[in-house]
Amino acid sequence: MLQQIEAVVAENDAIGVHRVLVQIGPLSGVEAELLAQAFPIAIAGSVADGAELVMETLPIRVRCQSCGAESEAGANRLICGDCGDWHTTLISGDEMLLASLELEK
Repeated sequence: MLQQIEAVVAENDAIGVHRVLVQIGPLSGVEAELLAQAFPIAIAGSVADGAELVMETLPIRVRCQSCGAESEAGANRLICGDCGDWHTTLISGDEMLLASLELEK
């Protein structure tokens, strides 16, 4: 993530970062509390030193292989919200995305 932040800062001729918005899916394997604790250590001395970390939780979404519907699902219940079939494909909820940065020019 720090490499992505540094690349965006360089591309935009910025000198630093005030705020980092990260979107995390419940199935990503990322523990938000641990990320919040590690973030200040990871960014120390970098262009993001002192930046605020904001985390948003993304919903778990599935696509039904039977009816084609897309719906939200629970972490332990990946079933179609329309027809109830369990033949689904995960389409979101397992990602961690660097959503936006507030840059200092």
